[in-house]
Amino acid sequence: MEQQAIVIEGKDLSIGYRKGKVTKYVHRHLNFVLRRGELTCLLGANGTGKSTLLRTLAAAQPALGGELNLLGRKIGAYTERERSRTIGVVLTDKTQAGGLSVYELVALGRQPHTGFFGRLRQTDKDIIRHALQAVGITDKASQYTAELSDGERQKVMIAKALVQECPLILLDEPTAFLDVVSRIEIMTLLHRLAEEEQKAILLSTHDIEQALVLADRLWLLTPENGMECGVTEDLILNNRMDTLFARQNSRIRFDLTHGVFSPTVGGKKSIRLNAANEVLEHWTQNALNRRNYFCLPDETAYATLPLLTVVSPQRIELTVEGQTIVFRSFDQLLQTL
Repeated sequence: MEQQAIVIEGKDLSIGYRKGKVTKYVHRHLNFVLRRGELTCLLGANGTGKSTLLRTLAAAQPALGGELNLLGRKIGAYTERERSRTIGVVLTDKTQAGGLSVYELVALGRQPHTGFFGRLRQTDKDIIRHALQAVGITDKASQYTAELSDGERQKVMIAKALVQECPLILLDEPTAFLDVVSRIEIMTLLHRLAEEEQKAILLSTHDIEQALVLADRLWLLTPENGMECGVTEDLILNNRMDTLFARQNSRIRFDLTHGVFSPTVGGKKSIRLNAANEVLEHWTQNALNRRNYFCLPDETAYATLPLLTVVSPQRIELTVEGQTIVFRSFDQLLQTL
């Protein structure tokens, strides 16, 4: 299978700030690539430098060292207009263009191609229509932006970036203000656009669950390890996700089976668990972990421990020293425990 073309590449890159004679490094020696057709998610705790990295990639602030090449050319060699035709940026801030229609706001994305007066040719209009269709808001084209939901406004901003015809699109927390359904819709949309429109799309996000499902690659940014880059499943199965929020005495762990972060179990008590299926096993463990129970398999080595047999949510059997109690709900079970 042919490897996708590299859009942007960092080699031994250092990022941070200069203020007068003082230079503050946020990260050094970063190495990475972004390729056409791939959605990459940038993950990290607050304060780890995600926004600094995005601003550096967008040429909004200079790198402090190393190389940053855009389409094989040093990013500093681009003029402002060239960059606006190559890099699309969607910021966290809510859209403040309520007086414009959806079509008018998206059309502003053509300015790098049409110039200051923004006269739209037929080609420009075709590109705008295509972008509206690509993000699924063609029926909203004549509405004012102020009339849209937060999720629809974010689709408008993505369409605006699309009409710039940039090979690279950078998004800073695009799902931050959205409800769960809209977050899934936006992440799914971005993955589809990366593939169908052959864009290199990088977004920072705290929506780790959706990132693990939809990102082709992850960038894990931490103060201790710098940035680790790789295919999502490689990083997960090599236990790199536990480095993401690593702190001394941290009680947060990454659950490999379910792909979520959760608090570690206190484990003051132990119980054997025998559930009818994986779903019942997961949610029974979830309930028991809150009560500081370690759940162990129903094996001879643990034969002296109480046994919890979960046949269904309405039939839960607790056997202690040969005596069995039947519960008809988790509510009844937890009140007894």
